[in-house]
Amino acid sequence: MVLRASGPKTPSYKSGGNHVSALRNFPTRNRSLSGSLLAAVLSVLLVGQSEAAESVIKLGNTAPFSGPASAYSIMARAEAAYFQMINDQGGINGRKIEFLTLDDGYSPAKTVEQTRKLVEQDEVLAMFSSVGTAPNMSVQKYLNAKRVPQLFVTSGATRWNDPKQFPWTVGFYPTYELEGQVYAQYILKTKPNAKIAVITPNEDSGRDYLRGFKTGLGEHVDQIVSETTYLTSDPTIDSQMVSMRESGADVFFAEASPKFAAQALRKAASMGWKPLVILPSVSNSFSAVLEPAGLDNAVGVVTGLYLKDPNDPRWADDPALKDWLAWMKKYQPNASTGDLFNVHGYTAAQLMVSVLQNCKDDLSRENIMKHATTLNGQELPMLLPGIKVYTEPHNFAPIRQLQMARFDGKSWILFGDVLSGK
Repeated sequence: MVLRASGPKTPSYKSGGNHVSALRNFPTRNRSLSGSLLAAVLSVLLVGQSEAAESVIKLGNTAPFSGPASAYSIMARAEAAYFQMINDQGGINGRKIEFLTLDDGYSPAKTVEQTRKLVEQDEVLAMFSSVGTAPNMSVQKYLNAKRVPQLFVTSGATRWNDPKQFPWTVGFYPTYELEGQVYAQYILKTKPNAKIAVITPNEDSGRDYLRGFKTGLGEHVDQIVSETTYLTSDPTIDSQMVSMRESGADVFFAEASPKFAAQALRKAASMGWKPLVILPSVSNSFSAVLEPAGLDNAVGVVTGLYLKDPNDPRWADDPALKDWLAWMKKYQPNASTGDLFNVHGYTAAQLMVSVLQNCKDDLSRENIMKHATTLNGQELPMLLPGIKVYTEPHNFAPIRQLQMARFDGKSWILFGDVLSGK
């Protein structure tokens, strides 16, 4: 699948070919004239190509429009819709955005294939908001070697914040380590004697979450009584759920992708297991997780938020939410207004547009990276109050705070202070 938020098309031209072979058929005395004519034609074509190319900003993206992680494709659709709005308003400094997003099925091998196509055939200026830890890892070295910006990765892995080794990669989510620390602090504060069960995917994202979670627990790490993993290719996590229930845990950190997070909530309810459940920010979507799980089964679940939940009545009169709803009505009329993934896509695209606007007429890859890594307290309308975007040359992690929220059957209800981890 390919989604496009497109500007004008760039005409294609291949040098050589029939133009040159036709020259061979002219008599020798006419070759000077024909050569001049050919040069003029080439000049017109190349100038036209150059002007058209300069009028378009090509951004590449990979997302799982198919496969077990397909719920995440909602974000790419939202980003395409936001860029379409920008194009309708005249683009960025007179240039239209061409957003090319390709399906990788959340398969790293497919991500490599699709990313190479975007870079080498479509000649994108930068990769933007590609989805997933393992998929992005598979192309991180390639993109950095090619000096192609890998911007605002849809993942919170710590490896996106490594300016020395990967100076062309910038994340977007709060890091998974930070998020794990925040949840551990919450548990120790509210249930200091908790018996904790944890499930994580058997990949780098899960290991980052677990490392941060254990760091946050500190000397209380032995309160983890069950620790298990799953593979994204697994059909279910039923056996792991049974094992965690039998451990006697009364707190369950369900660090799982949307499909498995929904399974976890349903299975816990069917077994009569009623621990305090914590969902990560990557799986607190209303339509992709809570609704499939059954809203009654999700009551009391807690999570960390950095975006405004459109379902939360506290934002009913918020100008930013009204603008977002108007955008959804016009550009995504069939998408769920209750889904935080749509808020994420809108917000990430806003940040990308801001970076491109700040570049003015210098849209070199180096200048894009300069502005993407010097965001000094950038405010975005759908971020929670008190949360801003920061990047510095030595720290590429843009969002560094979360606020806890509890699901009441209708929306996520914020509580407590904005937290920053340890």
